[in-house]
Amino acid sequence: MNIKKEKLNNLRNILSEMGSVLIAYSGGVDSTFLLKIAREELGNKVTAVTVKSEIHHLSEVTIAKKMTQKFKVKHLFVDIDILSNKEFVNNLPERCYICKKEIFSRISEIAKELNFNFVADGSNYDDLSDYRPGMKAVRELRIRSPLKEAILNKDDIRLLSKEMGLPIWDKPSNSCLATRIPYRDKITLEKLKRVEKAEGFFRDLGIKQVRVRCHNKLAKIEVGEKDLLFLMEEDLRKKIISKLKQLGFIYVTLDLQGYRTGSMNEELNEKARTD
Repeated sequence: MNIKKEKLNNLRNILSEMGSVLIAYSGGVDSTFLLKIAREELGNKVTAVTVKSEIHHLSEVTIAKKMTQKFKVKHLFVDIDILSNKEFVNNLPERCYICKKEIFSRISEIAKELNFNFVADGSNYDDLSDYRPGMKAVRELRIRSPLKEAILNKDDIRLLSKEMGLPIWDKPSNSCLATRIPYRDKITLEKLKRVEKAEGFFRDLGIKQVRVRCHNKLAKIEVGEKDLLFLMEEDLRKKIISKLKQLGFIYVTLDLQGYRTGSMNEELNEKARTD
């Protein structure tokens, strides 16, 4: 048996032993894979819950609805007004901890009301390698991370999802819109909506992996290497500039390093090296 299949069997055993679980479901590759396997192992003893908030792309909610219908899994929604939390809005480096604490506290309450044994999220083994203060909240609230427990990383999950015929096996990673705003810059609804519309514009152009980092009135665009030259085509470049200025940006820049996970944490890493 290869290592990938062994990890999958471990995941099945972990979920089976859990008995019943409420899964925090974003509609992404990881949580979709987890939901699929949980449904196979636990049947009707698994339910998905999706958070609706200003910090999440509306398109992600649509995807989540489609996948739960496909799996025939009960699907709950919870509205969270995270922008009413002043600590979150102040956007310090612990922002993700504050957000996760509020979200998973609410989900844990729902799990208790519905008599689920556990709450689980879609964190995978690779998530241990980046600065993720939200993991502290997950540990404090005793949220299970079955993918991480089974030592399944992102590549494992994508390959297994492809083998299972899951339609979103190659869906680009996405994160909440607040990650587009530099630490210590206040998070506002106006900034979040500006970013959401800008990224939607790029996806309509056929660019799957994109981040529009919002440095006040400056937009810093991150795309994969193959799309860097594409965005420099004269007609398209003018179209992009026009659209982003229409959305409220004054300056439009293209990050020559391209898209990379956690680029907003680079400032923290640099500070740690110089302290």
